Amino acid sequence: MTEQIIQNIKRYRTGLIVGGVIGFWTGNLVGLFFGAGVGFFINRWLFNLLLGEKSPQALFFKATFAVMGKVAKADGRVTEHEIQFARDVMARMRLDEDKKRQAMGYFSEGKEAGFDLSSVLKPLSLLIQRRSAVKIMFLEIQLQAAMADGDISPNELKVIQQVCAFLKMSQQEMNQLLSRMQAQQSFQGAQSSQVSIEEAYKVLGVDPKVADPELKKAYRRLMSQHHPDKLVAKGLPPEMMQLAKEKTQEIQAAYDIVKTARK
Repeated sequence: MTEQIIQNIKRYRTGLIVGGVIGFWTGNLVGLFFGAGVGFFINRWLFNLLLGEKSPQALFFKATFAVMGKVAKADGRVTEHEIQFARDVMARMRLDEDKKRQAMGYFSEGKEAGFDLSSVLKPLSLLIQRRSAVKIMFLEIQLQAAMADGDISPNELKVIQQVCAFLKMSQQEMNQLLSRMQAQQSFQGAQSSQVSIEEAYKVLGVDPKVADPELKKAYRRLMSQHHPDKLVAKGLPPEMMQLAKEKTQEIQAAYDIVKTARK
C-alpha cells in the first residue's frame, strides 16, 4: 500500500505541485493543501483519459507481444524461429492458457500490415518515460525477438529504431544495448567452460581494460536495473519477473567469469 501511494505521488506530482502553488498563492497554507489535492485528482483524471484505465503492467504486456509481432513481420514473413521465441517467452513467464491466447492475439495484431506502433508505444512511453530500467527491459526483449532467427536484419533494425524513438532512447543507448544483447546470445548458447572472457566483458558492457572499481560499479548497476522486485514496482508485469531473474543470473555468471580470470 505504501509503495502504491509513493508511486501515485511520483506519477501525479506535476498536478500536486501546480495545484499546491496556486492554492498557496490564493489561500496560504490551507489553500496549499486544498490546491495540491485538486491538482492531484485533475492530473490523475487526465492520465486516465489519455491511457484509458489500463495499468502500466497491462500496457507493458500488450506492447511487448504486439511489438514482437511487428519485429517478426519486418522482413515480410514470420519464421518458425520467431514464433517459437514468442512461445518460449510465454512459457518462461508461466502464463496460463487464457494469458497465452491473449499474448498470441497481441502478437498476431502486431503482424498486421497496418499495425501502428504508436497505438501501444505512446501510452507505454507516457507511463515509463522516467523508468529507464523498464525501458531497457522492454527493448532487450524486442532485440532478443529480432535475433531469434539469427542476426538482426535492416528492416528489423528499423523497427527497433522506431521503438527507441517512441521510448526516447538515443542511438548510442540502442547500440550499447545491442552489443550487450549479442554477447548475451552467445553467452546463453555456450557452456560456462566455453564462454570467452571477451563475451563476459561484453555482457557487462565494459572494456576488458576497465579497472576493478569500475567493473564492480557496472556490475552493480546492471544488477540493480534488472532486479525483479524493483522492475515490478516500476510497472513490469509480475509474470515477467522470471525474465528479469534470468537476466540477473546471466549478469552474475559473466561477472564471476571475469573475477575468476582477473585472479
